[in-house]
Formats: sequence, C-alpha cells, structure tokens
Amino acid sequence: MGKKTIQQITEAMSPETALKELAKAARNLLTFLDEKARLDFVKNLVDDAETDKVASLVHL
Repeated sequence: MGKKTIQQITEAMSPETALKELAKAARNLLTFLDEKARLDFVKNLVDDAETDKVASLVHL
C-alpha cells in the first residue's frame, strides 16, 4: 500500500466518521504533550473556527 496523507484517508470517510477517528487519534497524541502544547493545539482549532465564522459573515 502506498503512503497516504491524513487528508486522503479522511476524504474516503463520511465527515462524521472522519471526525470520530481524528478525535481518537488526537486523544492518543495529546497524552504525549505537555499542558502548554495541548492548549496551543486547542486554541489553534478554535481560532480557525472563529476565522471561518467571520469569513462566512462577509458573504451575507
């Protein structure tokens, strides 16, 4: 089997399944990080979501 990216793998799944599997992987990886690194990761997720919300308002 060839090398696949996370994006290629998740594109083959339904969005709900992809998120569920990503959450499992993230939980596993986050156990190896210190508190600051975990907080930075979560903040990056939220910051991207906030940017997306603001960007979507521009189209209104």
